[in-house]
Amino acid sequence: MKYRSVILLLSLLAACKSKPPADLLLYNAVIYTVNDSFTVAQAMAIRNGHILAVGSNDALQDQYAYAERIDADGKVIYPGFIDAHAHFTGYGLGLQQVALAGTGSWQEVVNKVKAFAAANPQPWILGRGWDQNDWDVKSFPDKSQLDSAFPNTPVFLARVDGHAAVVNQAALDAAGVKAGQILTGGMVETSNGRLTGILIDNAVDLVSSKIPSPSPAQYEKSWRAAEQQCFAVGLTSVSDCGLELKEALLLDTLQRSGSVQMRVYVMLSDNETNWQWLKQHGPYKKDRINIGGMKFYADGALGSRGACLLHEYADKAGWKGFLLKDKSYFAAKAQEMAGTALQMCTHAIGDSATREILNIYASALKGKNDKRWRIEHAQVVDSADFHLFGEYSVVPSVQPTHATSDMYWAASRLGHQRVKTAYAYRQLLEQNGWLPLGTDFPVEDISPLKTFLAAVGRVDAKGYPEGGFQAENALSRERALRGMTIWAARAAFEEKEKGSLEPGKLADFILLDRDLMKMPVTDILTTRVVATYIGGRKVYAGK
Repeated sequence: MKYRSVILLLSLLAACKSKPPADLLLYNAVIYTVNDSFTVAQAMAIRNGHILAVGSNDALQDQYAYAERIDADGKVIYPGFIDAHAHFTGYGLGLQQVALAGTGSWQEVVNKVKAFAAANPQPWILGRGWDQNDWDVKSFPDKSQLDSAFPNTPVFLARVDGHAAVVNQAALDAAGVKAGQILTGGMVETSNGRLTGILIDNAVDLVSSKIPSPSPAQYEKSWRAAEQQCFAVGLTSVSDCGLELKEALLLDTLQRSGSVQMRVYVMLSDNETNWQWLKQHGPYKKDRINIGGMKFYADGALGSRGACLLHEYADKAGWKGFLLKDKSYFAAKAQEMAGTALQMCTHAIGDSATREILNIYASALKGKNDKRWRIEHAQVVDSADFHLFGEYSVVPSVQPTHATSDMYWAASRLGHQRVKTAYAYRQLLEQNGWLPLGTDFPVEDISPLKTFLAAVGRVDAKGYPEGGFQAENALSRERALRGMTIWAARAAFEEKEKGSLEPGKLADFILLDRDLMKMPVTDILTTRVVATYIGGRKVYAGK
């Protein structure tokens, strides 16, 4: 009997030694793999930051020698959410500025700026997030109160969309801005020959270019703060739309040192320095950064009436908005980029801007392709132009919460007929069969749950409106989840490494306490992120 026990022990030890090692097993879970078949599994094995296997509890329990096992206790696991269009760097820097989102009046904005400045004396006072459409008085503000409160310190307050700003006289003087100044693709607003402090689109750059650049230490602090906010809402990757080269390379350095963990797809801003580097070095891809495209701006935003429309604004007679550069500029860039492996990603919100860019893309791309050139926002599309997305494989990159934020006033800008082809996400999805989703944070809230709610329910966080805004363009839950995971990865040429939970892919995943696929739409925002993992390592644990 004694010899039999020894033999049995030796056999068990040999069996353990023969099993391949794994770092982690998660079991007793509901795992949405988001693979082609949308398979749901129970267990997942992880090794060296990648997924080894996904399957049933029984199949995986004894397949590997695990260093750690986690009983998920029925919790739901999804691929880490990916934001296909955000401003990660701007969001992080904004966490160090006065927050103006949700303010109910210009007076409240001024009061917040005064309080912030008293507690944080700085050479320039910076803020972002105001939206006059949320105020009782929905007209642009005037700088006079800022001039009185800050006669010598420049103040720069960006509108929520970043396409307009209000500044004080000290800021205008620092930039040399004068009444009557004319520029292409922008407007310096005046009233009775006097500067009001309102700058729209390219005019914003007149002042913002004079703001001192953050130090490397400030960038590091901002990125670390931003990624913690991202991890807490289940984001494991973001597309940062419109960085300068020095910012992207500093981010790369900090990622490689381990200081910043977030995975980032970078679109460099449209300028000659960035373009020359990208032509020589791009696509530039490392473990956590992928610099693969250029961000162009065709027009401004609908909320500030800078979006370029085919017909005049319903609430501003004779005004159609404007392109930020002549269309020949975009056409020349498209022809140049067509011969590279780089993405052309163009902000276009108005139906005129969207038509111009679609036609420019069509001329350069010549037909169906796999270049995945993108139109960022594709917010207002003329009914005659939807087919161009499919015929030329152009990717509409959309943000569902734009629809539920803008629905309160979009019809006043566009009229009741034209608004019907705005925020038309189902129609856009049908063109190519896939649709990446994002938030545009900090323009919108960072929460992917709000993205999911807006996509499937077409309602805002308050549940308004009953039945949904233009509900015919709601997405199914599966399509919405794909848009926030595998399709968002595909939009950055990263679908082979992330976006679904399949063997060989990165172990980027999240645990939620509830199942988005089955819960009532009204309860979506009550869902809690239990944990967030990047490369098999926990980066966030919910409270």
